[in-house]
Order: sequence, then C-alpha cells, then structure tokens
Amino acid sequence: MTSEAAYESTYRKMKSKLSRVVPDFELRYKAEIAHEIIKLKHEKNALILGHNYMEPALFHSIPDFTGDSLELARKAAVTDKDIIIFCGVDFMAETAKILNPEKTVLMPARKVGCSLAESITAEDIRQLKLQFPGVPVVTYINTYADVKAESDVCCTSGNARAVVESLKCDTVIFLPDEYMAGNVAKETNRHIIFPTRKNGENNNLDYQMIGWHGRCEVHERFTVEDIVNVRRQFPDVAILAHPECSPEVVDASDYSASTSAMIKFVQETDKPQYLLLTECAMGDNIAAENPDKEILGLCSLRCPYMNMITLEETLSALQNNQYRIEVPEEIRIRAARSVERMIQIG
Repeated sequence: MTSEAAYESTYRKMKSKLSRVVPDFELRYKAEIAHEIIKLKHEKNALILGHNYMEPALFHSIPDFTGDSLELARKAAVTDKDIIIFCGVDFMAETAKILNPEKTVLMPARKVGCSLAESITAEDIRQLKLQFPGVPVVTYINTYADVKAESDVCCTSGNARAVVESLKCDTVIFLPDEYMAGNVAKETNRHIIFPTRKNGENNNLDYQMIGWHGRCEVHERFTVEDIVNVRRQFPDVAILAHPECSPEVVDASDYSASTSAMIKFVQETDKPQYLLLTECAMGDNIAAENPDKEILGLCSLRCPYMNMITLEETLSALQNNQYRIEVPEEIRIRAARSVERMIQIG
C-alpha cells in the first residue's frame, strides 16, 4: 500500500467513527498525524496504549489497545514490543514501567500530573502505618510509584471492592480518593474514618476503613443538583457515575462503575438517553462507537492533564524517544508487588 493510500485508509476509518464529533477539515489534519504515528510505531516496534479519557481523534486512530487503567496495565504486562507509549497520565506510564523495567516507556508530554495522585505521598503512608500498625494498605492505581511501593495491594475503580474483600481483614486503609473510599465502605458495610496526621488521635474510634482526603478535580464537581436538573428535562435518562464521584452523586445515579464497565453498560442496554458523570472526552468516544445511542453532554471542562495528550505530542515523543519514564529499581520492585497482586485479583 502506498503512503497516500495508507493515509486515505486512516482517514476513512476515523471518519466512519468521528464524522459526528470532529469537523471534516480537522479530521483530515488529524488523520495525517495519525498516519505518521502508525507508520512510525511499526518501524520502531512500539505499542500505543490509550486511556478511555483521550480525545476522540487520538482514541479512535493510533492506540493498539484502549481501556481503563486495569485493562491497560494488563496489556503492558504481557507486551513483546520494545517501546510502550502511554496516552494517559504519568502514574499510568509509571505502572507500565513498573511491569516492564527492560522496556522504553514514553509519555507524550513532559509532565502530565493528576490532582488525585498528588494528594498523597509515600511519607503520608508511612505515617498512617505508624498510626495504625498492622492494618493493610489498599492504594488506588491513581498514585505514583513511591506510594504504590508503600502499599500492600493496588486497586482500580473496577476492582476496588474485590480487592478490599480479598484481604479478609476487619480493617483496611484505603487511599487516596475520599469519595471512592466512601463508596467502597458503603458497598462493604464498613464504617470509615478520615484521620488527621496526629499520631493516635483516632485509634479509639469504631471503624473498619481508614480513608484519606484526596479527590479528582473533575469528578468532585458533579453534584446531586446536576442530576436533578438533567432528570427534570430527560426523566428516562440512564445516569452513570464514576466511583470517584461523591457517595451522594453515586446514590442518585442509576449505575456506578469503572470507565470500561460504563462503556459495556451503554453497549448492552437500551435506554432513551445516557449521561456519563466522568471526564468529558469519554462521552464523545462512546458516542462515536455507538451512533445509535443518544449520549447527553453535561461537562463544561476536560481533565487538564488528559487534555495535554495530543496526536502532535505523541508523534513528537515517538520521533525523538522523549519524555522517558524511569522508576528507581528499589521502588519499582516493591511497587510491582502491589500492582501484580491487583492484576491477579482482576
């Protein structure tokens, strides 16, 4: 196939999914970049992973695999490619490096943070373990490698309850998402506390889960009032909330699960409309995949970090082997145990 024919093939595939989402003039420009990335990833034996929150033009063109953090961690763990490019945020690329220390892992931008990951440090966990000795630590995958290294097991939004229940312990520390901890506590019938850093202050309270005051700056903005207003106009809408939303929002919704489970719910059900309370780009991606489904839009902002990942930046990273992810080996070994336990639980 000639280069021009390969470009036209890329453009047609993108147009078939994105004609209702991306204007044609922009689609042609994006298809040119996607074509160059696809050609280069084959030349360099690279694997491209795309999180569900990627912009539609990227999500529906260059990734070899798309999904949530658990699905992509599994793909990263078994790849035979020399280079992994993670279209997500830094902690996701770190997880790929933790599982593949011998491979080159690249980010498409220099510093792609996360408000939730930055809400807790390894020292915070060490202090909690002093305050609550012997209590196992479950850490959400949305954390940095040094935090994972201080934990007993990681979890994702899709398997958080299963991970907590697998420990068969009366008490667990669940970090760092305040809202997800509250939702898991409710699902597992546990009383949760949010201790201060003052040693021993909470040790005499009745509790079965210890949380932390970390939040996602996107998911914390959804409110019950939003849901009430949408239902007033669309009374039969199915509202899907990510577990990083507040327990009150989750209770007022029809379904709460990981991003991958949300996608499956839309694919397998027949509702008049769907509203996703999660990162904005995902609604566009689901609409592109399911043209027969009506996806309502509520978002007024994207995750500022996910929004940094573009086709242009991905091409530059692959061309120049730039923005490499490195994890110190002592931290990587300890973090790998927590991540591999999570993957085993599924």
